[in-house]
Amino acid sequence: MKNADLKILLQEGEGTMLEYKAKPNKDIASVLTAFANTAGGKILLGVNDKGQVVGIEDTNELRGNIQNLARNCDPPVQVTLQRIDAVVVVIIKESDNKPVQCSDGFFIRQGAVTQKLTREEIHNLFKQAGTIRFDLSVCPKFSYPNDFDHAKFKYWLKKSTITLESNIEDILVNIEAAEHNEGKLLFRNAGVLFFAKEPRRFLNQAYITCLLLKGDNKADVLDRKDFAEGVVEDIESSLRFVERNTRTAYKIEKLQRENIPEYPMGALREAITNAVMHRDWFIEGGNVFVEIYSDRIEVTSPGGLPAGMSYGDLGRKSIRRNPLIADLLHRIDFIEKAGTGIRRMREGAVSSGYPEPEFKVSNFFDAVFYPLKAEDSSSTPQAPPKYPSSTPQVVAVLKAALNEGRKREELQEVAQIKDRKHFRVNYIEPLVSSGLLLMTMPDKPNSPKQRYKTTKEGVAYLKQAEEENK
Repeated sequence: MKNADLKILLQEGEGTMLEYKAKPNKDIASVLTAFANTAGGKILLGVNDKGQVVGIEDTNELRGNIQNLARNCDPPVQVTLQRIDAVVVVIIKESDNKPVQCSDGFFIRQGAVTQKLTREEIHNLFKQAGTIRFDLSVCPKFSYPNDFDHAKFKYWLKKSTITLESNIEDILVNIEAAEHNEGKLLFRNAGVLFFAKEPRRFLNQAYITCLLLKGDNKADVLDRKDFAEGVVEDIESSLRFVERNTRTAYKIEKLQRENIPEYPMGALREAITNAVMHRDWFIEGGNVFVEIYSDRIEVTSPGGLPAGMSYGDLGRKSIRRNPLIADLLHRIDFIEKAGTGIRRMREGAVSSGYPEPEFKVSNFFDAVFYPLKAEDSSSTPQAPPKYPSSTPQVVAVLKAALNEGRKREELQEVAQIKDRKHFRVNYIEPLVSSGLLLMTMPDKPNSPKQRYKTTKEGVAYLKQAEEENK
């Protein structure tokens, strides 16, 4: 490691593979054990919890104590120590003989937290899951820098706390997305999922399928999109698909307008992110699904619950099947601390007046969300739905009808919506009701001569959309 590597680790913050300690304390053995049982990691001695270097003296006694603690684990933990400026870096290797215990018991790493488990819990975890981790495995087909997407990496970096002052390869290695081997930079599967130009060239299961269904079953599909641009963009694109294919009502109170989505969008974002993070990536024939029915939305991920967890553990206990994927999402605030996903979905829905989501477990994991209805909350508006300015179909329709009246068929073609009823109910009627689009023959709404034209409010709406998308 070099000084530049230390700078990256200090910017990175504590996580699944990184711990700060101002000095060794009584729980150092449990941290060594947790890293060995999870995916390996580093302890920065001489760095406080805030990521500030306070310094530590590099003595033979210090090194001897750390090595003794590592050797006294059962089986022994492999560690190396390195001095960088005023910091001593303890590098812990993932154990090939799990589970590992210290005198205080068995531990694993959950985000930035060292979590204690019973011997039975941790034994079952590694017995069922094995020691091969998908996200940490090297992807042999990936070639750096040819297959590397700099734009995706910079976007992720911008959302994290890490600056682009250091060498890109050093950052990739220090966030564990890649590793050096015989002079080459080898990408791990997690790095491919986040930063490859075309992730599906290397991992065919790396995509999210979004479906819009006509009724309460899969008989009629109105719209389908497969998103395969990488973990971050796929999550964001899936949420936008939900936003543009569900209704947003609004109410006016004290001259302030409040938009009220049909579904709890924060909880849905959590569900989609968790589906990607916790899915079994070894199942190559399966992918994450987001399905919008007439009465519910289902988010489905392949693989069921991680080994060592039961249905009763949901919301109170967390075992991360893919710790590196979770860590990379945590660093850009897509997830919060370990074990809060299910609870946040429940609280995010219920606290806003939505029905509590349901969770189903089999060989798949399903999170089911239900819409907000008038009888569910007195604050639900009795007003027509309205789409946000980020909806590309709405923007396309309003632009097409700017200068002259357009037929419904023409606008439907511009919006690229196949189903006529879906376009009329979810696009034309809300735009007319909200005053963004007017009918040239309002007294004869079903006339074959009917045309639609963008209003002054619609023009202002388009300007606002342009500003938001800059």
